[in-house]
Amino acid sequence: MPDTYCIIPEAQHNLLTEAAYRHRGYTADEAADGARLCAEASRHGIRTHNAIKALHLDHLFGSGSKGCVPGARIEEIPSRFPASKTWNANKKLGQSTAYRAMDAAIALADTYGVGTVSVDNAFHYLWGGGYVLDAARRGYLAYTNCTAALAEVVPFGGKFPTLGTNPHSWGFPTTDAVGFPIVIDWATSVIAMGRVQQLKREGLPLPPNAALDKNGNPTVDPHQATSLLPFGAHKGYGLSLINELVGGFIGGSLPTLRSRWAERPEEKHTCSFFFQVIHPDAISGGAFAKGRNQAANVKAVIEDILGHGNEKCVLPGEPEAKWAKRCAEAGGLLFTEAEVESFNELAAEAGVPRWSRSAAQSIVI
Repeated sequence: MPDTYCIIPEAQHNLLTEAAYRHRGYTADEAADGARLCAEASRHGIRTHNAIKALHLDHLFGSGSKGCVPGARIEEIPSRFPASKTWNANKKLGQSTAYRAMDAAIALADTYGVGTVSVDNAFHYLWGGGYVLDAARRGYLAYTNCTAALAEVVPFGGKFPTLGTNPHSWGFPTTDAVGFPIVIDWATSVIAMGRVQQLKREGLPLPPNAALDKNGNPTVDPHQATSLLPFGAHKGYGLSLINELVGGFIGGSLPTLRSRWAERPEEKHTCSFFFQVIHPDAISGGAFAKGRNQAANVKAVIEDILGHGNEKCVLPGEPEAKWAKRCAEAGGLLFTEAEVESFNELAAEAGVPRWSRSAAQSIVI
């Protein structure tokens, strides 16, 4: 069924989003970073991680709780490894921390071929794909993972949620080859909790075998979902476990205590991030077939994968690139009426003008 979307100019979106962050005590730079990532998510059709989700998380676990400190300063921990940085984010806004970490990893990759930044005491950075997309646009291979704000996922074969949705995000500089960066970005649960919230807003059911109710029974009712299942059974479980283990090595503590500030105050309750950037020259063997250079070789590999009758297959990042093209053609970001209403609740909180649905242009997709 076609959906109708309101067209909201990006500047108008950013003005409201920044005002909401500033109202909660964030600095101008932090508010701009928060709005930037949320706009990127909306532009690419990532409706589960737009400003509605970002500010909802901030209310539950961030400035409205103990998980995020507006205006916090990042502390760099001394390291004997020149290509690797470790930071104590001191609960700084996740988007601000993540943008800075990716920039730092890129600078390291420019010098050493590869750079990593590990972040302790962090607050959730929302859409990991946005950061690797930015790096891929700039010509780098990039990866990030994080531990999610809450343990909401039941491990394979278990019955109690002890894992986060724990996303992995990869970005590849393939714009010359296919017209857009390939971005492989996924939560390790069947669906993200943000998707549950989105379907709840839209009055739609969950997919089967994605969520459990409070009694541990499968449910397709987003109002009854209290925990999630890993995708691919043991495979999604293993990928989720990677994030928890990496977080454990960085300094993150027990997943069942994340963001649960009233429980065991002697423990840590914050998230952990990991970023890695690779300069393409650093992994080039140089011996490409038929005299191709690296860029031409990557293009040839993609063409082979999508050949042989596979021409209708979709590359990761392609739907997002198509949505971004729709937004560009429409002249703004696209939101449903339910989302506009949620934004207007944020506008009322921040004391800024509401968006007028009647004045906004619309598009049917």
